[in-house]
Parts: sequence; structure tokens; C-alpha cells
Amino acid sequence: MLKGKTILLGVTGSIAAYKIAYLASALVKAGAKVHVLMTQNATNFINPITFETLTGNKCLIDTFDRNFQFSVEHVSLAKEADVFMVAPASANVIGKLAHGIADDMLTTTFMACTCPKIISPAMNTRMYENPITQDNLKILEHYGMEVIRPASGYLACGDTGAGKMPEPETLFEYILRTVGYPKDMAGKKVLITAGPTREAIDPVRYITNHSTGKMGYAIAKAAAYRGAEVTLVTGPVAIKPPMFVKVVPIESAEDMFQAVTGAAPEQDIIIKAAAVADYRPAVVGQDKIKKTDGDMSIALERTKDILGWLGQHRTPGQFLCGFSMETRDMLENSRAKLARKNLDMIVANNLKVEGAGFGTDTNVVTIITKDSEKELPKMSKEQVADELLTQILDFTS
Repeated sequence: MLKGKTILLGVTGSIAAYKIAYLASALVKAGAKVHVLMTQNATNFINPITFETLTGNKCLIDTFDRNFQFSVEHVSLAKEADVFMVAPASANVIGKLAHGIADDMLTTTFMACTCPKIISPAMNTRMYENPITQDNLKILEHYGMEVIRPASGYLACGDTGAGKMPEPETLFEYILRTVGYPKDMAGKKVLITAGPTREAIDPVRYITNHSTGKMGYAIAKAAAYRGAEVTLVTGPVAIKPPMFVKVVPIESAEDMFQAVTGAAPEQDIIIKAAAVADYRPAVVGQDKIKKTDGDMSIALERTKDILGWLGQHRTPGQFLCGFSMETRDMLENSRAKLARKNLDMIVANNLKVEGAGFGTDTNVVTIITKDSEKELPKMSKEQVADELLTQILDFTS
């Protein structure tokens, strides 16, 4: 993901400094070359040796330190950097960065960098909410830097409120989105459906399927990280929504129909990866359940055909992609669906193939268009998502 990338981490004086050790380790494991720059105050919270051990690089603190290979260090690092994240960023250092003060290695290198910059404030709630701090953050944003809004919670000082630095996993995702993916989908609006729907039988029971939403969520994450503006319409699932995505939670097929049709006209690309329940109870109320000698029978009716509606009401230039899950005659059935629904592309998989379908972390798919078929080997759903988006971009370019 980050192989060949150079990441600069600026650590300032905050109790949250210890979290950056976990971030540095994760970045190294992802293949990045990591350099840590610390303010003198930061060394009171975590020892530089920790970062040197984790990254294999000297932790830089003193601008005039002579104990390294000869070069103008802050300039050479700035030229090499792909992204510079300051985390935790104290109110003091935020003020310096906003007004161009460069009086130590961290701030001097920051001023010399032309790469993307990310700031993650961490401080007492009152300090964070101080109008001066807020104005300084707005200045940084004005100059094109990304500011990660701190989380709210119990702080080290004993207060509860905004000012808590996000966890290392969240900071990692910001870096990954910034430099880990090409931005070849920038400017595109993408709508993705994911997960199952639930059709209520009564207040306790419902009709659904085994969809976990993993494939749709992987596509949404990949599209967002490649620069698209992503809307994810999702049924109830047990996985965490991807970051940087607008999430629209729904319950029933009718909910999904309304959410999708309402947003569809504005979308450049629509990918229906959800496994919508095909049927729902035909009538509302307790009388829809018929019991005979302890057995239950339910009158059913088909839910609305979301993909069919999209095919009939597509806007000029809009790209439509559906999914087809088959247990037999996969290619024939999928091609028939492609034509019947008026789609540009359909992603077909056979539920009987090992590693494909619901609940797995892998998938085995064939990407089908009117004039082509591309069978992919078994790969992770994240890899399938990236390949699918690449195919869509190739098709639309």
C-alpha cells in the first residue's frame, strides 16, 4: 500500500505522543519509509529511541545536530517526503505553523515541505476551543492543509470534551488515503449499495439473506481513497463503515429504493453490490401470517427492482454496474441480466466456487460487459474492488 513512500511524522508535546509509536510501526509494516521529528517538549512524553527502534531512522530534534550524514537535513527530508503529518499537534506548534515560525527541526522542515500536510490537534478542551486556536486551524486549512478534528472523550487532564487525538488506526487511514492510492476518480460522484435488506414479517421476525456487505464496503472505500465523492447506501451489517464516505443506512428494500432513486440523478457511477431481499410479506398486519396445525405460511410479493429502475431512468453518461450471484449457468444468466437491466457492466460470481460469495474475505468474479469478459483469480475483496474500479475507468475513458 505504502511501499516506496516517505512519511514524515512530527510529534509535539502532548500525552498522546505515545500513540504515534503504534502509527510509526503500522506505517513501516505497510512498506513506508518513516522519519520522526520531535519537539524538545515531546521528548518529555516519549523517548526518541522508541521511534528510532521502530523506524530504523534517527529521530530528529535539534536543527543543529551534527551527528548525521552531511546534508541540510530539514531541506533534504522535505524534498523526499510524500506526506507530513503532525500528530499530536499542540496549540503552541499549531500557532507556529499557522504563522510561519520555524525555530526548531520540526517547524523548519514543515516550512520547507511542499508535500501534502495533515494536522491532528490534541490538547485540553478549553485550549482547543479557544478562538485563537480555531483561527490558527482555519489558517492552516486556508493554505491547503488537512486538519483532523479531534475526538471527544475523557482527557488526560481530567476534563471531558473535544481535544482527544484519534487512534493510530484512524491516522493511518488519513495517510493511506492521501498517498496510498492514485486520485484517478477525483471529481466523480459514485453511489454504491451494500449489504442485505430486511423485510419485516412481524415485530420480531424478518426475511433477509446472508450478505455481509464486505464487497460493497470494499468498493466504497477504494472509490473514496481514489478521490471520488462516495455515497454508500447500506443495509444492516456488522462491519464498520469506511472512512471518508457518506453513509445512508436503510432497513428494507423500499428504504433502499427510495435512497437510491433519490440520489441517482446526480451520480456519475452507480454500483449495486447489495443483495436485496427479493420478496416481502404481501400484506401488512398480523393477518398476513397463516397458521395451520402449528405450521406457518406467509403470502409474499416481489420487492421493487432497483437495478431495473436505474437502467430505465439512467441519466446521459451515467455508468451502471450490477452484481450477479449464480449457482448455475453463471455467464449466460449474467449476460441476460446485463441486457435486461440495461447495464454497462455486471460482476458475476458462482456461489458454489470456494472463496466466493457471502461472508468470505475473498471473491472469485468475472467482469462482464457487452463486448468482453474478464475472469479474475481468487483475490481479496479489496483487490477485487480496485480492479473493478480500474475496469470501470478504462470503460468510461
